[in-house]
Amino acid sequence: MSDVAAILKVMPESPEVDLEALKQAIENAVDDEAFENIAEEPIGFGLVALNVTIVVDDGEGGTEPAEEAIAALDEVQSVEVTDVRRLM
Repeated sequence: MSDVAAILKVMPESPEVDLEALKQAIENAVDDEAFENIAEEPIGFGLVALNVTIVVDDGEGGTEPAEEAIAALDEVQSVEVTDVRRLM
């Protein structure tokens, strides 16, 4: 099996969420070997989504552990896989 890069869009519960603290919590929640980076995406009305890039095995359930770990954090409204690409 090979590795895939996946982008998870993380929506905070409100615009008042401390994004730096949330980024740190996400980094701590995701396996160190899988975590790549986090980018901010302005949505509107002060709300900013976080696009979390992870690299995981393309086997069954590849992104599920990271999705579940992030969704379990306080101040996270939703987690959605927006892109998956096979790495060469």
